[in-house]
Amino acid sequence: MAGELANFRVIEHSAFVAAPLAGMSLAQMGAEVIRIDPIDGPLDRSRWPVTPTGASLYWAGLNKGKKSILIDVRSPEGQELATALVCSGADRGGILLTNLGARGWASYENLSRRRKDVILAALSGFPDGTAAVDYTVNCATGLPYLNAGASPDAPVNGVLPAWDITTGLTLAMGILGAERHRRLTGEGQQVNLALSDVAFAMMGNLGFIGEAQINGHARKAEGNYVYGTFGRDFATGDGRRVMVTSFTLRHWKALCEACDMSKAVAELERRRGVSLDADAERYAAREDISALVAPWIGARPLEAVRQQFDAHGVCWGLYQDYGQLATELENEDPRCSPANAVFREVTQPGIGTLSAPGTPLQFGATACRDTAENNRYIAPRSGEHTDQVLSGVLSLSAGEIGRLHDRHIVAGLSTRD
Repeated sequence: MAGELANFRVIEHSAFVAAPLAGMSLAQMGAEVIRIDPIDGPLDRSRWPVTPTGASLYWAGLNKGKKSILIDVRSPEGQELATALVCSGADRGGILLTNLGARGWASYENLSRRRKDVILAALSGFPDGTAAVDYTVNCATGLPYLNAGASPDAPVNGVLPAWDITTGLTLAMGILGAERHRRLTGEGQQVNLALSDVAFAMMGNLGFIGEAQINGHARKAEGNYVYGTFGRDFATGDGRRVMVTSFTLRHWKALCEACDMSKAVAELERRRGVSLDADAERYAAREDISALVAPWIGARPLEAVRQQFDAHGVCWGLYQDYGQLATELENEDPRCSPANAVFREVTQPGIGTLSAPGTPLQFGATACRDTAENNRYIAPRSGEHTDQVLSGVLSLSAGEIGRLHDRHIVAGLSTRD
């Protein structure tokens, strides 16, 4: 594939979100990413959401731009094939990405015997190797106690698997860092990453942990108020809902002008004896400010609110449900719909025609979005590339490949479907 990562090959042995996302992020920048899955198909091939026929939109969404080969890695011969794939490719290959256990054939000890400069990127749940998923890590971060409607005896889980996503992108960055090191030194290495480490490191980076340590108290749930400045959701006169924020002084002044409340704000400042130009004071006065903003927004339809906010440069957003997000509605923001340039309309085998995103990165030198081949937007069918990979990467003959199929060491479309 052409692109930023042309002549860059990664073998992926993975399931679920973080590791597949890491591989797909590399694939959509032009890397050749080859998935190894069991001969009866990927572990997560039926993960919801699914189509009415049971095809996994989740799996298709996280595996775009890859190739798929099915190997029985429980068998010695299958393990030898998998090892050979990882260690092939001279300076373009020698990289394994896995969250299914860096042991046996997939261990660094085994792979480095075959290829000294091999890179093994191994993802685990916890650093000690015990299992974890986003849900079982996020519950320990404290965040479910801050979500709207949460209480000490009824935490509210987030819907977005944020730690899986962050971990997948971190893992892709780790692979690129290890490959950069190899180019400079000729050295391979094992790169370890734990989902829990990513989550708790980010809780530290964002100040959640330090706040409790230094200030002596944990943050409390505030509903949809933005912590530390003014921001909240409001209902428009025609039943839509908008999110309004004031992270900067410019945005605060713009909101005051747009809602024609500058005089009311001056009176509020006089009454409280403070300047609401300060984030902390706006946060302390959030309910009083909301009492000024809510009637103005509630008296107007969305389109009038939009025009006034945009004219004054207010920082705001529109609430959408999934149906509205999936459809480019009249008068809606195309930046927040499949009309966004990151999407392409493609026909995904087994699913149908849908809007599929490519990489959000824009590279000036390669114009990735404008010249991207369609296969960057389409996930492979399980086993679609088995014969192609065996012949093209491992230089096996048709007879050798046929014998592997006969002994059920490998499988492809013709042998599975």
